[in-house]
Amino acid sequence: MFLRLVYESFRRQKRRKLLAGAAIILGVGVATAMIAVATDIGDKVNRELRTFGANLVVTPQEDTLDLQIAGVDLKAPSDGAYLDEGDLPKIHGMYWHNNIVGFAPVLPVVVNVGGATNVTLLGTYFSKDLSFGREEFQTGVRAIYPWWKVSGAWPGDDSQDVLLGERLAAGLGRKTGDEIDIGSQAHRVVGVLSTGGVEDDQIVAPLAVAQSILGRPGAVRRLYVSAVTKPEDAFARRDPKSLRGPEFDRWYCSPYVQSIAYQLQESIPHSHAEQIRQVAQNEGTVLARIKGLMLLIALAALLAAALAVSAAMATALFERRGEVGLMRALGAGSVSIAAIFFAEALLLAVLGGSVGFAGGAMLARMVGRSIFDSQITVDVVLFPIVIAIAVLVSFAGSALAIRRAVQFDPVYALRGEA
Repeated sequence: MFLRLVYESFRRQKRRKLLAGAAIILGVGVATAMIAVATDIGDKVNRELRTFGANLVVTPQEDTLDLQIAGVDLKAPSDGAYLDEGDLPKIHGMYWHNNIVGFAPVLPVVVNVGGATNVTLLGTYFSKDLSFGREEFQTGVRAIYPWWKVSGAWPGDDSQDVLLGERLAAGLGRKTGDEIDIGSQAHRVVGVLSTGGVEDDQIVAPLAVAQSILGRPGAVRRLYVSAVTKPEDAFARRDPKSLRGPEFDRWYCSPYVQSIAYQLQESIPHSHAEQIRQVAQNEGTVLARIKGLMLLIALAALLAAALAVSAAMATALFERRGEVGLMRALGAGSVSIAAIFFAEALLLAVLGGSVGFAGGAMLARMVGRSIFDSQITVDVVLFPIVIAIAVLVSFAGSALAIRRAVQFDPVYALRGEA
């Protein structure tokens, strides 16, 4: 009898049930899409933000040592401390090496060229082929600074060719294809570089060229690293020296910018790594705001669905007041009557939630392709969560109407005065 009452309700009130079901489908569909995007987009947004440059810098450990006597800083102002270029491939042996988008060593040297004095020549990798064990990879400024624009061609990392910053090229009256003398050696200008930064006033050359001019083979002054990281929280900011056992393992095995910096120091001897704070913190803020906005949209959609379900169920139950009065007159209790209506709401939630999940998955993929230009993966484990949300929305929307229904006076309900 119970199942027959539920069946007859759906058969005789198709319009009301379709309206309530449509509200659940739309609300749950939008919520599914937003939750899927918010949970899956973190790495994708981080990788998009990685196109804005490095978020970590590695320097020689000696640069962090302060030597003061009577308030006078006695640390040498020269750049006499260097990293060893041979240690750089070890980065791909660290725990979070798959999160390293790229890295670029730099070695600045002051040179005279074309009548201009004190011009900075910046040695670096452009797209250098490296290997660590059996793993081969490419890295350099072309990976971590994709907005650098070159009019002409990029130099080879094993060549003697150079790039001229656009302001320096204009001041020297040089262009692509010209030769310039740096020291006692001629170098071909293969391109003019535009970055919008200090590089526009510099010469950018392969790292080996700067090392040769300086007379220090294998020397690296700084290393800029672009890594996909997790936004920092209170746990991320804890001093690793104060952590023990499982706490340290959790910190070490989380892709915080601090833990990746810690592992960089482990990989490169005599180095000090730190985040470029403005870049790293802004990335975390942007990602948190994007996720917050998506969850807010999901909550708004679910609230709208609950209100629509409430209106539809209130109208449906008002039309069935005679049926409720008859059940009460035959001795049905409030729990039995409420159970019938909650069973209807549960069935609506399961059906609407299933359709909404499928629609939300398609919507999430559309959002991923159109906005983030990436494929959003909707995990199957999200399905029971979505069904639970649909049930919660359906019950929340139906509760008030069901409460009023079980309070119908059977006398007035049967006389049609309720």
